[in-house]
Amino acid sequence: MRYPLLVALGLSLVVPSLAVAAPAPSPALAKALEDNRRSETNRARDAYRHPAETLAFFEVSPGQTVVEYYPGGGWYTEILAPMLKGNGRYVAMPPASERGLNAAKAMLDRNKDWFGTVEVVPFSPTEASTFPAGTADRVLTFRNVHNLIMAGDAVAAKAFADFYAALKPGGILGVVDHRLPEEMDSAKEKESGYLKRSTIIRLASAAGFKLAGESPINANPKDTHDWPKGVWTLPPTLSLGEVDRAKYLAIGESDRMTLKFVKPAS
Repeated sequence: MRYPLLVALGLSLVVPSLAVAAPAPSPALAKALEDNRRSETNRARDAYRHPAETLAFFEVSPGQTVVEYYPGGGWYTEILAPMLKGNGRYVAMPPASERGLNAAKAMLDRNKDWFGTVEVVPFSPTEASTFPAGTADRVLTFRNVHNLIMAGDAVAAKAFADFYAALKPGGILGVVDHRLPEEMDSAKEKESGYLKRSTIIRLASAAGFKLAGESPINANPKDTHDWPKGVWTLPPTLSLGEVDRAKYLAIGESDRMTLKFVKPAS
């Protein structure tokens, strides 16, 4: 549609953007970030992961039930679990495989005094979820959708369906993952660790979610998205070891998209 008057006046139509500013972090979140039990290694990654801005963008706050899919080594767990301890509920959703489940339980047990009692609800690619439907305020996943895609489209679709079922109407799904530019070969999604924005939106939309916003918080324009060992070429993995190490350290961690989806209220 064209707007002749605007063109004649030399003006352009301002189209609303989904880029939404994040609110300020809560005091509880700020306290969790400053906790000296966080390792120096993990603190150093704040510069790339922007946890305060990211969690504020996903509207995470005390008093909520927050599910984290695949907490891995617990980088975000050590922020979320203490923030919600005594005022909210943190739920870890690791893969149901023996390795994934045992690793998550060991990480949580090591930090029980810090995290408190954390509920573990495994994700199964074949079995129905045991998490009570419609009870979560937030479901969060950080750099994990590419693993789901690499496991197969059916596994990824099942995960997003489980995320949708877990959330209350109006609840938010927050996704951070390595960005593959839309013009690049989609085959890279199966091996590089990078994903297209359209792929995540397709999965979320198929499950019933609506895109509510996106943020450049975790973007990195130095990342060209095309490395010998995929995203793992960059820090923190540095898969090539000492080969071009200084170059990759100067680039920093990957270019990431930060997408916020909502489960419709009706």
